[in-house]
Amino acid sequence: MKAAHKPSRFFTATSAVPSQAARVDRQRRTLLGATAAAGLGALSLIDPMVRAAAWAAGSDAPEKSEVKIGFIPLTDCASVVMASVMGFDQKHGIKIIPAKEASWAGVREKLANGDLDCAHVLYGLIYGMQLGLAGAQQDMAVLMGLNQNGQGITLSRQLHEAGVTDGASLAQKIASDSRQYTFAHTFPTGTHAMWLYYWLASFGIDPGKMRNVTVPPPQMVANMRIGNVDGFCVGEPWNARAIIDKLGFSAAASQDIWVDHPEKVLGTRGDFVERYPNTARAVTAAVLEASRWIDSSPDNVRKTAETIAAKSYVNTDVATIMGRMLGQYENGLGKSWTDAHAMRFHGDGAVNFPYLSDGMWFLTQHKRWGLLKNHPDYLAVARQVNRIDVYKQAAAAANVSLPAGESRASTLLDGVRWDGSDPAGYADGFSIKAA
Repeated sequence: MKAAHKPSRFFTATSAVPSQAARVDRQRRTLLGATAAAGLGALSLIDPMVRAAAWAAGSDAPEKSEVKIGFIPLTDCASVVMASVMGFDQKHGIKIIPAKEASWAGVREKLANGDLDCAHVLYGLIYGMQLGLAGAQQDMAVLMGLNQNGQGITLSRQLHEAGVTDGASLAQKIASDSRQYTFAHTFPTGTHAMWLYYWLASFGIDPGKMRNVTVPPPQMVANMRIGNVDGFCVGEPWNARAIIDKLGFSAAASQDIWVDHPEKVLGTRGDFVERYPNTARAVTAAVLEASRWIDSSPDNVRKTAETIAAKSYVNTDVATIMGRMLGQYENGLGKSWTDAHAMRFHGDGAVNFPYLSDGMWFLTQHKRWGLLKNHPDYLAVARQVNRIDVYKQAAAAANVSLPAGESRASTLLDGVRWDGSDPAGYADGFSIKAA
């Protein structure tokens, strides 16, 4: 792929157009996908246990017995951890080795060089690697979604003391103040940067005029404590931690921006899927089963919170994790509520299916904020990255239903509808965007 560079107020990035080789590979994959779909149609008539047994034998056995999966200490690493703890991995003929990582930059590097087989990873990070943003281009793969919802935007206690309680009052405060405000996210092409920018812009705040910094999730609260940031966007439990420590308040949950938005994914390299297709299917099926198990009852959510709170995983108090996992929110300003769209891990498979429109949305925001100079072939990139073929095989092995289509539609905070039908027009249609 050829990269075209352009300075950005947010990041220095590249734009890529799929090569001839990539187009040939997609054509080959389409044929393979059609063959797999036909096979799955026949297998759907077979008892799930028989189907699983067939995949666990002969040439369908996983090529690797152990799969090292990186994760960041966040609540939404839960399905990867529980797939290992509950033995869903063994059911599908593999052993998942969860590997705790310190930062998303570290996850990116270890995915790229093969130190990690797969990772619990930001959706937009995978797409950034695919297009060569801030690094060498590398073909990547999204095997499944790990969760929807459950991130947050936290503003400092000092802002509240100055009269800020929400996005509208923040806009008024920034407009009346000559100083530059600092906001933190977790990775330049990642989900939290996109939620933060979208939320700010929805209230008329141009994020390009702010100072935007990258901070690893576990360090967010410490940076707010010492006054380095005015606000941040991050996953749980770090928004809840800031409230408990009386350092800030919740201005928005990410589901306020986009109900049932895509968030973390099970990501890997494209060459891993090509070299170990049965392993890719097996690990996806194992994490799918863990996702379903977590969502199946409040008791399972509680057990999950107790498990991932341990030092080897998130390393925090169980109560810090459990409340928001169960949808019990409070904003640090005296308001408490049960959130109808709290973090979920399965949703009868709707959480996990790698919708093409979800992948394309991140590309539209990369273009909106100047991370991409030119419009990519949105659909072609999404079809290459989101391995729907592997997901369908894994879903059959785990007896998980499939959605009606490969894309979905949503209306976001600002009332703008997204359905993936016109990504270039969507990206260019915002009034606040990079010049």
